[in-house]
Amino acid sequence: MPSAVDFVAHVYKHYYQREDLIMQHLKKAFAGFLSAVLLVTGAGMFSACTGSANNDATGGEKKTLVVAMELAYPPFETKDTVGNPSGLSVDFITQFAEAYGYDIVIENTAWDGLIPSLQTGMADCVISSMTITAARAEQIDFSEPYALAQLALLTNSGSGIESIDDLNRQGMSIAVKTGSTGDIFATKNLPHATIVRLADESACVTEVVQGKVDAFIYDQLTIYRNQLKNPEATSAVYIPFQDPEFWGIAVQKDNKELLAELNEFIATSRQDGTFDRLTDKHLAAEHAVFKDLGFRWFFDFD
Repeated sequence: MPSAVDFVAHVYKHYYQREDLIMQHLKKAFAGFLSAVLLVTGAGMFSACTGSANNDATGGEKKTLVVAMELAYPPFETKDTVGNPSGLSVDFITQFAEAYGYDIVIENTAWDGLIPSLQTGMADCVISSMTITAARAEQIDFSEPYALAQLALLTNSGSGIESIDDLNRQGMSIAVKTGSTGDIFATKNLPHATIVRLADESACVTEVVQGKVDAFIYDQLTIYRNQLKNPEATSAVYIPFQDPEFWGIAVQKDNKELLAELNEFIATSRQDGTFDRLTDKHLAAEHAVFKDLGFRWFFDFD
């Protein structure tokens, strides 16, 4: 019969032999479990990387569209009561982005910074009531026209101006927004007048109201609205004195893919009533006035 010491030694040895066996089984089981976890986790991570969280409705990954505009021309480009981009142009380009699977970012940009924002790659496109001109088209590409406008004059009530020809003489002064088509027209066609170039239309209107200049040349809608605001101090000359100017959406040179999408959307919008709906939302009263005055409407390409 073994002694107590021998018995304890036997049990101790048997226990640790069993423990080694148990540990071997546990290690194998744990290794299998770990492999399964890694397999499931890896599949989950792959799914997350290729999932639809940032995908559009067609299954493709959404791209960001950075749009530059000067939010200073209501109701086309402006801000709402809390400072968010608002207006007809904002709605239009947002609808475009939704239709073509873009996440849109709108950057409020000073007028003289719009074209540079494209040239430097800071923006993908510009929609800011910008007239298509040959000089601008040398720097950027334009979409097909989406709107048109004509120039008019806001005059000081004491100036006696009845037509554009009355301005083209010594002693007359005309305010223009720097770089606008009004600026281009005045520079080309009013060589005898003094041209006062200012940063924005509100400053030009103030000059007319205060009698510091004789007239301000800009689009018909702006002239109409500001004459209503200042009925005593100003008059409006609506007689058309040039062909309509056409507005386009600008993109960086040779961005053919985006340009093709914009042109397609503009063509569709002319046919499906998009511009009619935008007019009813943003310009219903002005549309009625333009019709009464016999003015050609912004979206009348017929």
